[in-house]
Amino acid sequence: MVKKLLVVLTLALFFGASAGFAEDGLRIAHVDSKLIFDGYKGTKKAQEEYDRQVAKWEQQGNLLQKELAAIKEKLDKQVLMLSDEKKRELEAEYAKKDTELKNFIDRVYGRKGELISENEKVSAPIIQLIRKAVTEIALQEGYDMVVDRATGSVLFWKKDNDLTNKVLEYLNNR
Repeated sequence: MVKKLLVVLTLALFFGASAGFAEDGLRIAHVDSKLIFDGYKGTKKAQEEYDRQVAKWEQQGNLLQKELAAIKEKLDKQVLMLSDEKKRELEAEYAKKDTELKNFIDRVYGRKGELISENEKVSAPIIQLIRKAVTEIALQEGYDMVVDRATGSVLFWKKDNDLTNKVLEYLNNR
């Protein structure tokens, strides 16, 4: 929330101040990084790699669920015929398999799970490539700033237009 507010405030300050820069030829461009990401042919290859890994996890999860269901079914069908010892063994086996499944789900699909890590692993190089391309094109085309419509963030800014130190100096000298 604070980060989003700072971005909005920064953009508001910058665009509010941009009227003064317009006379000096400040050039601002915009891109849609989602459209670029989706349209880039390298994304398809990365998506296929990601999908293969997700399919492996789905197979593992399905296998664990089937094993758990088989134990549960055996326990339900044979509960009346099982000795107390065998019943406890099956219940312990079920509890162990249930814990294994829950741990697997958390490890793969949890907040800091392997699914998120894999997504970052395959998408990070593409994102870096997009940022590099935006920077190179902005410099070639003479833009001072490039805003991303998809995220509302600034992807490129010319260091010459950074007023941070001047604003700090102004505030600290008041």
